[in-house]
Amino acid sequence: MALNLITAGESHGPGLTTIVEGLPAGLALEQESIDRDMARRQLGHGRGGRMKIEKDHANVTAGVRHGKTLGGPIALQVPNRDYQNWEERMNPWPVEAEIPEVHLPRPGHADLNGVQKYRFSDVRNVLERASARETAARVAGGALCKAFLSALGVEVRSHVIQIGDVYVSDRDAALTVADFDGVDDDKVRCLDPVASRAMVDHINVQRKANESIGGVFEVVAFGLVPGLGSHVSWEERLDGRISGALGSIQAVKGVAFGDGFDLAGKPGSQAHDEIFYTEERGYYRETNHAGGLEGGMTTGGALVVRAALKPIPTLTKPLRSVDISTHEPAQALRERTDSCVVPAGGVVGEAMLAYVLADAYRRKFGGDHIEDVREAVARYTERIAWRG
Repeated sequence: MALNLITAGESHGPGLTTIVEGLPAGLALEQESIDRDMARRQLGHGRGGRMKIEKDHANVTAGVRHGKTLGGPIALQVPNRDYQNWEERMNPWPVEAEIPEVHLPRPGHADLNGVQKYRFSDVRNVLERASARETAARVAGGALCKAFLSALGVEVRSHVIQIGDVYVSDRDAALTVADFDGVDDDKVRCLDPVASRAMVDHINVQRKANESIGGVFEVVAFGLVPGLGSHVSWEERLDGRISGALGSIQAVKGVAFGDGFDLAGKPGSQAHDEIFYTEERGYYRETNHAGGLEGGMTTGGALVVRAALKPIPTLTKPLRSVDISTHEPAQALRERTDSCVVPAGGVVGEAMLAYVLADAYRRKFGGDHIEDVREAVARYTERIAWRG
C-alpha cells in the first residue's frame, strides 16, 4: 500500500489544495498541529511582505470525521488571503478588464523554460505555479504524514546549519529530539546562538545590498525501525526517494545524507559506521556517518539529511534578462520577495521527509486501521529483536 500526496493551486490564485491518499483509518488528527506547521513555514528572519498578509490555515474538507481519518483520501484547502488583491489578474474565469502580460523572465526561475515548454506568451502562467508558495500545500499534507509517523513513535525535526557563508560551530554534533525544543523561537531556526546572531547580521547586510541569501538546512528523523526501503531495486532505495523529495523543493540544489560530500575525502576506515552488539542493546552503531541509511535502507539510527538552498531568484535589484515579446535586453521581473527562506525551507523539508517515510511505513507494514499498522510494526521489531 503506497501513500500519495498531490498539490494544486497558484501563488496568487484563490487558494491551494492538498490531497493525501493512503493513510489508514482511525488516525487521530489535530487542527492545531496542522496549523502550527503552517505557521512555522512562515517563520524566519528575511521573509518578505507576503508573510504579513497570509496567516495560513488548512481547512480539512474530506477524509476526516470527528478528528479521525476514515481511510479514504484526505483533502485540505489553504486559502490565499492575497487573492483579493489579485482577483482580476488571477481569476479562473475571463474578466472584462484587460490584463497586461508579463514578458520579463527571471534568471534562476522557471519563467523562461516554462513559457517555451507550454507555448505561453505570459510568464505569469508559469511563475504562479512554480512559486514556493506551493510549499504551503506540501506542509499541510506533510502535517498529516507527521501525525501518522508520530503514532508509530517517529519524530521529524529540522534546523538551519548555514546561511550564506555563516556556519554553525559543530555541524556534526549528534542531536536528540529534546535538542530541538525552542528552535522555532530562534530568528533563523538555528540551534547555535552564536551562529544565529551572525546569520541575522549577514541577512541584514545582504538585504541592504539588494541580494538574496541561500544556505543549508538539516532534517532529522528519530525513532525509525531498520529496514525501511530496499536494496533490491533502484527505485526502492530510500535515499533515492528522499533525494527526489527534498530536491523537488523550490531552490534546493543539493541533498546529502549524514557526512555527505565530506565522505568523499575520507578513507574507508573513517567513513563507515562500525557495528556492535550486546544483549542489552542488540545491534548498534557508535557513529552515524551514513546518516541512518545503508544500502537504500534505514539502519534504525537517526536519519540525517541536509539540503542546500540557492539564493532565491527574485531580486530587489533585478538581473539582466530579455523581453520575450521583443527580444530586447531588459531587467528581469521584480515582485514582492523574501531575502532568505532557509529557515522556512527546513519546515518544508520536514514535510517532504515525513511524506517519504510515511510512504515507506505504508509500503512495508500496510494495515487498514492505525492499530493494524502498530501491530505489524510490533511483530516486525520483535522478529528482528530491535530494541530501538
